[in-house]
Amino acid sequence: MPEALVLMGVIGRPHGVRGLAHVRSYTADPADLPGYGPFSDGRGRRFALRWVSEGVAQITELVDGRKQPVADRNAAERLVNTRLFVERDQLPATAEDEFYLSDLVGLEAVDGQGAALGRVAAVHDYGAGTSLEIGSLLVPFTRACVPVVDISAGRLVVLPPAEVVVAPDAQVRP
Repeated sequence: MPEALVLMGVIGRPHGVRGLAHVRSYTADPADLPGYGPFSDGRGRRFALRWVSEGVAQITELVDGRKQPVADRNAAERLVNTRLFVERDQLPATAEDEFYLSDLVGLEAVDGQGAALGRVAAVHDYGAGTSLEIGSLLVPFTRACVPVVDISAGRLVVLPPAEVVVAPDAQVRP
């Protein structure tokens, strides 16, 4: 998949029997997601969305310039976990001290003294906060742990939090 693609959402489980599906949006305002389309699945298929209720969309596949609505539950089931991407240049420019999380992947990570820690391999967000994967290091993406992000220089400064080792025989208080 080309690096110029940015993940905007993911098609989830079907909703009903008429081809509707739950869609998870990664936009600041989920209602804005359809406006970024058409979307690519990163393998050549293209899609458009139309919200029918909160988090539920009618999906249309675009094939050779023709619109083919997803019309039944079986077709919607085949799209579960389809990732929806747009070209990076379709997104608005960022303000100063703003960036897209996808811009962080590949940046060189250095510690507070400038020693190399590796490169950002992935950005994770499982709902409890964003973290950066740098080699075997997983760092919370907070200003305290990542005080400097310089996209144009291709690097960021990482101040890993202190590690806490809990003894295997430590007692947990109720």
